[in-house]
Amino acid sequence: MLVDDQELLRAGFRMVLGAQPDIEVVAEAADGVAALEILERTEVDVVLMDVRMPRMDGVEATRRIDGPKVLILTTFDLDEYAFSAIKAGAAGFLLKDVPPADLVTAIRSVHDGDAVMSPSTLRRMLDRFAAHLPTEELAETDELTPREREVLLMVARGLSNLEIAARLEVAEATVKTHLGRVLAKLGLRDRAQVVVYAYEAGLVVPSHRPKG
Repeated sequence: MLVDDQELLRAGFRMVLGAQPDIEVVAEAADGVAALEILERTEVDVVLMDVRMPRMDGVEATRRIDGPKVLILTTFDLDEYAFSAIKAGAAGFLLKDVPPADLVTAIRSVHDGDAVMSPSTLRRMLDRFAAHLPTEELAETDELTPREREVLLMVARGLSNLEIAARLEVAEATVKTHLGRVLAKLGLRDRAQVVVYAYEAGLVVPSHRPKG
């Protein structure tokens, strides 16, 4: 589903995605309100969501979406609204001038359950925009096992499942199981939100702050 108030941009995305044998654009909307109405009656796997739109912006719409994975579209690489959207449940964000091949790859990745932007890149941007992130009460990590907490920290530092498996000397499937339990216990959706959580909980120290 394409959600953007610029019809020309939607047409461009539709043309690119329509050429892919495994991707179908099943719906379009010009703002968040229309998007939510369409989602009530249309089955959608992935939503490409603009941030700035009339009536309801992409952040609020993302917060209200339950089920489909959301990819935020933004004009600016360092856009605080995009971070708010990730906190609201988005799986990541893309620049609007993303190369067509990267757009297609991102949609497939999100559909498979991965975050589009690497956790390490997200954490770097969070360091810069920390002041724009509202402070909320965080779930306690006490209920995590020592191994689950270890996996959480490695994910927050930008390691892939394969890299974590190598460090812990376990199978990659085992890492996925641990990560799944971390997400469930902390009420998080994906790796991107793990980074946000670890940052706000003080489990990962920003590079520009003293470590001590």
